[in-house]
Amino acid sequence: MSVFFLIILIILFNLTFFLKFNAIADFAFFDKPDGKLKRHSKPTSLIGGLVILINLYLIIFFLMLFNIDNSIFKNNFLNAIIILSTLFYLVGLIDDLKNLTPNIKLISLILSIFFVTYLFPEINLKLIKISFLKKTYYFNEYSFFFTTLSFLLLANAINMFDGINLQLILFCLFIFIIFIIKGFLPLFFILLSIGFIFLGLLNFQNKVFIGDGGCYLISALLGCSFIYQYKNYDNFLFGDEIFIILLIPAIDMLRLFISRIISKKHPFKGDLNHLHHKVDNYVRNKNLAVLITIGLCIFPTFLMILEFKTYYILVINLIIYFSIILFLKNKKNI
Repeated sequence: MSVFFLIILIILFNLTFFLKFNAIADFAFFDKPDGKLKRHSKPTSLIGGLVILINLYLIIFFLMLFNIDNSIFKNNFLNAIIILSTLFYLVGLIDDLKNLTPNIKLISLILSIFFVTYLFPEINLKLIKISFLKKTYYFNEYSFFFTTLSFLLLANAINMFDGINLQLILFCLFIFIIFIIKGFLPLFFILLSIGFIFLGLLNFQNKVFIGDGGCYLISALLGCSFIYQYKNYDNFLFGDEIFIILLIPAIDMLRLFISRIISKKHPFKGDLNHLHHKVDNYVRNKNLAVLITIGLCIFPTFLMILEFKTYYILVINLIIYFSIILFLKNKKNI
């Protein structure tokens, strides 16, 4: 009964936000178009990240209030998720408002990770297990470095993937569905999905953006969730399987880094060379572009469900991804 009541509470909160959005948005900050990287037609609310953060706080509070402790992260890991998500959101929010330099953002994210891992060392990823290898690899004294690098790469991959309305929200819902099906804190991710669905409706209507704050928050939440399940669920996902789920955003980020470095640009400096930008420029339909990119993101996991070896999946999707990039590049030059 308490679970049903909790679901209704989260639905009511998000429904109220959805119905009263115009009045609420008047008191929030906006992302103004600049004709360069920001090509939307009018100022758009950046309250999306804050809504995700409030949902996170409310879900955790109600799960604790109703003593549904089996549906929540245990011990200090919960505190680590709350603090890191909040710090990442604040870094992104300041960037949204003040347009921080890439180096300042990078240093701010590193300091946030250092602070949280110092307070809660259990968040450090100390080993990695590969599905097709029987050996377990331990990082030992390099665990902090690997954990920091993993969070930084995930934060930038998620931020780079957010470029067309609904794309990042659909990708997050896809990952949440994996968690729910695998039985990893299903109630927590069902409740979180409710908030994302309502936010997605507003995002689709071009009324709200997630912003860098929301992107960094999502990366902290996903990163902590992957580490938690990896350390506490023996039959969950191997390290290479997690990489396969995140494969397309990861490949696109790597291509952009290399392209920018070759062009003597900062690897974290924004541009309009992302996969979704290329697809959108070709199909001239943002909804279709989202369907294509999300389909590309789901395909590697679909192959994994069919029990393909992850190294085969990597090769297949590298071929598909770069074939699409070359095709779109040639079409642009014609």
